[in-house]
Amino acid sequence: MIEVRVKLTFPEDLVRQPFMARLVREHEVEPNIRRANVDEREGWIVCELLGEPSRVDGALDWLRREGIRVDLLGDVVEG
Repeated sequence: MIEVRVKLTFPEDLVRQPFMARLVREHEVEPNIRRANVDEREGWIVCELLGEPSRVDGALDWLRREGIRVDLLGDVVEG
């Protein structure tokens, strides 16, 4: 298992989409939200993503393909 700290930035057209639920269901990655600010026009979430390395990498790639900006924060923690 690894844990990656990221900042996810959502544009206006994606703010109302259930991306965090899909991370859990479809990608088997557990998000731990540490800080967030979401309104009708934009949003960002700082969270830790926990999961198997291939699952976390796949989830981050998927988020990027969907149009979400992904900024890695700090080091990867392996457990």
